[in-house]
Amino acid sequence: MKLGIMGAAFGAKVRIDLDFIRRAESLGFDSAWTAEAYGNDAITTATWIAAQTTKLRVGTAIMQMPARTPAMTAMTAMTLDQLSGGRFILGLGPSGPQVVEGWHGVPYGRPLTRTKEYIEILRKIFAREAPLTHEGFHYHIPATGPGTTGLGKPLKSILHGRPDIPIYTASISPNGLRCAGEVADGVFPMMMNPSRYEVLQPHIEEGFAKAGGGKSLDDFAVCPGVSVIISDDLEKARMPVKMNLALYIGGMGARDKNFYNDYAKRLGYEEAAEKIQNHFLAGERGEAIAAVPDELVDDVHLVGPADRIRERLAAWREAGKQGWVDTMMVGANQPEALELLAEELL
Repeated sequence: MKLGIMGAAFGAKVRIDLDFIRRAESLGFDSAWTAEAYGNDAITTATWIAAQTTKLRVGTAIMQMPARTPAMTAMTAMTLDQLSGGRFILGLGPSGPQVVEGWHGVPYGRPLTRTKEYIEILRKIFAREAPLTHEGFHYHIPATGPGTTGLGKPLKSILHGRPDIPIYTASISPNGLRCAGEVADGVFPMMMNPSRYEVLQPHIEEGFAKAGGGKSLDDFAVCPGVSVIISDDLEKARMPVKMNLALYIGGMGARDKNFYNDYAKRLGYEEAAEKIQNHFLAGERGEAIAAVPDELVDDVHLVGPADRIRERLAAWREAGKQGWVDTMMVGANQPEALELLAEELL
């Protein structure tokens, strides 16, 4: 199992701790990851990290597909991949309707249809086997119809990109996992119990079967996010994780359409997921946080005293051996956390 480090944090100012990232690189971490919501973008931060490291692969988890045309994303990916010496991983996601329509001002559309079309176009551009054409629900290339000049023509990228730039998608829903298994090279589950791959497995394997060609975990990377907080005060260590889980399980979506809430139920926390959502949607944030079970935190993240984390790492180590986890994407801000993980897993 490989280790990745989350390399940029959201906030009023762009925050990238390059010393921390270089420390991870020196310890043998494989990758560094950036993200975007409605503040800093993922590519500028990824470029900054790639320019100031030498071995780390650098990826986006995620770039918002509705914010960019597929061709613009391909141009960006090929450029950064070449400048970094082939170290770029292209992570994509549909984002959500609140951000897509409320921030970018474009229709949210059909997220799975968009994902499949988007990746098909990207792979055509990367391959350079023919000038680009595509006729789908979301994308029509060359563009025709009202407002167009009729002068558009199929083009082939001037830049010769690497045909096999890895493409990962973010998903936890059954349909999203099927889509990832079918068309992507990897997937980012928001959280994962390393001992319960069966929560993800059938959906990913259905995607493999649809892709054909014997596709399997040998060709596919599962990369869950894992917070790591070392502290002798276990309750204090759990608190920031509970706050984050309460936000996602309780408030990231409507009552009847919250993928994170549904996922928590599939992980075995149906009653808790309902309580968290009820409190959160009622404006009772403190009660929502308190309703997050300690067991859920411990199932999917690594918090508490160092020896406790070492004990829990046995499950992650086994998941790596089984091929269920390719990369643990670590969220941490303690050098000792990086050192412990490197010592135990690398």
